[in-house]
Amino acid sequence: MRKNKVLCAAMASAMSLSLLAGCGGNSASTAASASAAAGSSDTTAAADADTEEGKVLNIWCWNDEFQSRFNDYYPGVKEVAADKSTTTLNNGITVKWTINPTTDNNYQNKLDEALLKQDSAAADDKIDIFLVEADYALKYVDSDYTLDVKNDVGLTDDDLKDQYQYTKDIVSVDGVQKGTSWQATPGLFAYRRSIAKDVLGTDDPAEVQSALSDWDKFNTVAEEAAAKGYKMLSGYDDSFRVFSNNVSEPWVDGTTVKVDPNIMAWVEQTKDYTDKGYNNKSTLWSDQWASDQGPSGNVFGFFYSTWGINFTLLGNSLATPTAEGGKEEVGNGIYGDYAVCQGPQPYYWGGSWICAAAGTDNIPTVRDVMQQLTCDADIALQITKDTQDYTNCQSAMQSLATDPTYGSDFLGGQNHIALFSEVAPTIDMSNAGPYDQGCNETIQNCFHDYFNGSIDFDTAKANFEAQIKVKYPELTSVAWPQ
Repeated sequence: MRKNKVLCAAMASAMSLSLLAGCGGNSASTAASASAAAGSSDTTAAADADTEEGKVLNIWCWNDEFQSRFNDYYPGVKEVAADKSTTTLNNGITVKWTINPTTDNNYQNKLDEALLKQDSAAADDKIDIFLVEADYALKYVDSDYTLDVKNDVGLTDDDLKDQYQYTKDIVSVDGVQKGTSWQATPGLFAYRRSIAKDVLGTDDPAEVQSALSDWDKFNTVAEEAAAKGYKMLSGYDDSFRVFSNNVSEPWVDGTTVKVDPNIMAWVEQTKDYTDKGYNNKSTLWSDQWASDQGPSGNVFGFFYSTWGINFTLLGNSLATPTAEGGKEEVGNGIYGDYAVCQGPQPYYWGGSWICAAAGTDNIPTVRDVMQQLTCDADIALQITKDTQDYTNCQSAMQSLATDPTYGSDFLGGQNHIALFSEVAPTIDMSNAGPYDQGCNETIQNCFHDYFNGSIDFDTAKANFEAQIKVKYPELTSVAWPQ
């Protein structure tokens, strides 16, 4: 098997497997040969539904989101263990769940180590399916550790025709698609209705959008909000994804990290907001950031994609925690006080993709999981109706977008799917690359101290240059915009 070069090199590196990056050779080499080398059967035979399968389907992921989607919506589920560690399927196969949190690159480190041992692993210990995120998908897609979802797994163009193109592009190299997703993740700006009324005199999404339709207008509203005692954003990282998703070129060219002018526009705006008191100096996922989204928060709004609104924002927007550690009932917080608009620029944030691992002996079940959970319009529609997650099926989402009876109680009855369906087709993945996660996280972390005044601008730049070269030793220089 032609393995990802960096994946192999990292195994011997003293710096840990977190140095992995997708700079392997051309992945157009057939995944069929990769499968054969990994010990799987002939691709054609493996795609045959009558092929004898292994008794265990090993699925690796970093949290229980896909596990819950699988257990709740995959028609092949027969029984779920009380501790959710395994799922029994109607065909007799046992699904074994391996969940490793992402903290400190833990998920990728353990996944990389397991994939490097895939050849020698016992049949029922081999990884069959693993999940990847957008920021590092190409690391695995551009390697022989993932299978072609069409030629190897057996999905057809007809199966995939209703999915958003960007969700296919992000897991494709040289025209070969190596993963598929049940969700699309276009982003919007979620704002507090009560604050919008106080600052702008209206909470109507169309009118709020008109006031926030470009960055100059957004900055003007930030000034107006501050005059009323509000913060426009919670902290340093809130607008980052909007800027980083609209860059003019990938992070890396050859061995040079190229910092895009749009990234520096984020730096300039965030420093300005911090100095003028337009934010609360929080960081993503911090207690301050979460609190700012709740009843006691004074923040105008948050940039969030689909999962962020129906999971994170909803959870953080309920009333304050009870003494028992739970949250007060819906309605005692600010449930219904949020709405969404498109904001100054289209963007996306996140998403999870299902990849079939080379060496799997469960191709028929893998294919059925992918087909049912990512290609079936009825299942996609039900997931969205039940969870308000935005699923990767254009026809299903359009049916909700045009349904006058559909709306989110959390968003005051607004049909947010209609806005998401306008943004999703505009998502452009042409500048995505295998170094996105490391570069995005590092530049945010390195400039936090600049924003709060602990270091100067040049020191923040120097820190980024030093840290990115440690994270990716194969990258030799950093170019800043003039």
